[in-house]
Amino acid sequence: MGDKNNLLLFFDRPTEPCFMQKGEEKAVFEVPDHYYPDKYKSLSSTLSNRFGSDASRTIPVRNISLPNLSLPMQLPYNDQFSLFVPQHRKMSGKLIDIFLNMRDVDDLMSICSYCQMRINPYMFNYCLSVALLHREDTKGLNIPTFVESFPDKFIDPKVFRRAREVTNVVTPDQRMPVVIPPSLTASDGEPEQRVAYFREDIGINLHHWHWHLVYPFEGDFDVVNKDRRGELFYYMHQQIIARYNMERLCNNLGIVTRYKDFRAPIAEGYFPKLDSNVASRSWPPRFAGSTIRDLDRPVDQIRADVSELETWRDRFLQAIENNAVILPNNTSMPLTEETGIDVLGNLMESSIISRNRGYYGDLHNMGHVFISYAHDPDHRHLELFGVMGDSATAMRDPVFYRWHAYIDDIFNLYKSKLPPYPAATLDFPGIRVSSVGIEGPGGNNTFTTQWEQSTVELSRGLDFTPRGSVLARFTHLQHDEFQYVFEVNNMSGQSVMGTFRVFMAPKVDERGQPLSFEQQRRLMVELDKFSQPLNAGNNTVRRPSTESSVTIPYERTFRDQSARPGQQGDAASAEFDFCGCGWPHHMLLPKGTTQGYPVVLYLMVTDWNQDRVQQDTVGSCNDAASYCGIRDRKYPDRRPMGFPFDRTAPANTLSDFLRPNMGVRDCSIRFTDATRVRRQR
Repeated sequence: MGDKNNLLLFFDRPTEPCFMQKGEEKAVFEVPDHYYPDKYKSLSSTLSNRFGSDASRTIPVRNISLPNLSLPMQLPYNDQFSLFVPQHRKMSGKLIDIFLNMRDVDDLMSICSYCQMRINPYMFNYCLSVALLHREDTKGLNIPTFVESFPDKFIDPKVFRRAREVTNVVTPDQRMPVVIPPSLTASDGEPEQRVAYFREDIGINLHHWHWHLVYPFEGDFDVVNKDRRGELFYYMHQQIIARYNMERLCNNLGIVTRYKDFRAPIAEGYFPKLDSNVASRSWPPRFAGSTIRDLDRPVDQIRADVSELETWRDRFLQAIENNAVILPNNTSMPLTEETGIDVLGNLMESSIISRNRGYYGDLHNMGHVFISYAHDPDHRHLELFGVMGDSATAMRDPVFYRWHAYIDDIFNLYKSKLPPYPAATLDFPGIRVSSVGIEGPGGNNTFTTQWEQSTVELSRGLDFTPRGSVLARFTHLQHDEFQYVFEVNNMSGQSVMGTFRVFMAPKVDERGQPLSFEQQRRLMVELDKFSQPLNAGNNTVRRPSTESSVTIPYERTFRDQSARPGQQGDAASAEFDFCGCGWPHHMLLPKGTTQGYPVVLYLMVTDWNQDRVQQDTVGSCNDAASYCGIRDRKYPDRRPMGFPFDRTAPANTLSDFLRPNMGVRDCSIRFTDATRVRRQR
């Protein structure tokens, strides 16, 4: 009793009842007879003997007084679950609170064994994951990555059919990976297919899912109310749009068109080619030219008009115009330079810490909902929502980027009303950047990219099939590792600590025309941010690309259960779950082109004494802090996120913007249309 590792067994084969054998060790939960669902109660003794007779160990489940589960049980077991649907958020928020308030690990395991056989598996997985991340007695547990538990959210169903065939025919020690063909969702006749490798990348979609896991917007107030949460919502999504636009430019596509007219047809269609194992049906498509319409879906307890989106948008724009938000008591609160973007971010996502949810509504989330029901707004065809309704699948759809580009436009409207940074804020007296560049296999100042084939384990999510490893091999973008080489002259006469801020931006648009500073500013992609001591005189700073503050390594994006560092509960493992949040390192760079795509590499060195946040950090998981922050700590940079490119500036070109403590280098990204197989470590 009391072993929190037993809780991880609930992620194994999530639709198989927990009285069946779980994990490689074939452990069985001994649940009280009245915990069995009605359809199994008369067979409880038989089932217990059947699955427990050859189990390696049994886990006794404490008989507790069960809390009221009527709200979370309203979601049918075989439906989809969406954080964007208001009623689903209420259900999951209640279940998260129940899990968080269990007295100890044994009580949590008890309520989980009861819920696992009754609660919608997608919602159960999400709520338990949030609870394990935030309970003091379960922090450090290595929660399986979502693609392991529910591979149907990421992988073509034809792969599962082949995988089931393999598991039934081939012994575990002889199984070879099932190959997932690239570019399955559309032909080359669809222009958007040129960037499908980005939209449908498993690691990118896992990042989006995990970010919303770490930053839930329902549940316990202290769990939701993290430092600069609203600003991080703005910045993380702004960076996604900047990265996506760079990929588009590399593929001769223009900057993504904003979805700002809610009455206009959505030009792009999307056919997901995914099945839901839980709902036992295919994800519905959205046909080209679809429009969002008023929603009347009693089954989802949703009744909303498109005009509500327009009203919320207008109120949001009015708040920016007035530089103040209206509070529930009808007073106004100014939007300050320090916290305004954070307040607006919480209003936009409409988390429970929104300053006035009743007035400013639910613009971001309901935008997802309206689009996800465009194919069946009144439920007349009994269809579930499309991929835009799920944080694990939304980034696959081209309209995700159109919607978030518009959201980013609104945030940028607020930022444009702030005064440009004065010289004193941008400068670092005595520090001069004399050279910026990179060294790599492609030569100096040339980044190189190609395709790579990697494997992911699927057996945890393949229910009711023979046990044993089931590997799938998929193709993704990859780059050759490189190192930055910066020459910095410290003329202050004494040692100082500097913060190195590294960005990349395209140089030209899809027509080959040079970009203005304003265009380039919004396309700046953060590559790294780190602190570095600078001795008096000249300093040569080398920094490997693998240490990026934005990304997490492949091994952490696709975490292996056996790879947890250290011992359970020690400092090394305490951060491991949070470490799943971060941009996948294999997508650090855009694809580039075969002839070499022109980009500019930018460095700014700022005064660390003015940047630093006074705090202790727990463990070592702060390497992806730029997009994810640090667990249970303040965001580790006092500057606004995206600084210095988060505001407009009186400059026509990037050269006009430069100060002595900044430097640039023209570089190129050369793509080799070859595929290598990832070496297993």
